[in-house]
Amino acid sequence: MLPRSFVLVFTALMAFSMPVFSESTRIDLLGNPAPSVAATRTIVITSQTKWVNVEGGEVINFIVGDKAFAWDFYVGSTVTSFDLQLVAPPGILNRRIVAYVSTDPRYRGWD
Repeated sequence: MLPRSFVLVFTALMAFSMPVFSESTRIDLLGNPAPSVAATRTIVITSQTKWVNVEGGEVINFIVGDKAFAWDFYVGSTVTSFDLQLVAPPGILNRRIVAYVSTDPRYRGWD
């Protein structure tokens, strides 16, 4: 029998090595473009930005240099993270930025 700590470490390593998205990712499950005036929050993406944390249902305005786009994170229930390059307008993001999406508070169950 394997020690519990080994199983936990192995499980964690496997989870972090899994791709955030696949070629079969359905873009329609990742939310929708939004007008920047609908944004409730602005996130500035710099050269050091590797990920962003958002909440399901949020509309975020992203500033990347002198360009910007807004995204409505009304995502599918199975979406917990994805690469913003999949949804950003062409030419805005030139590298992978992971959006970690927490559960929309409107759909959280009560314990």
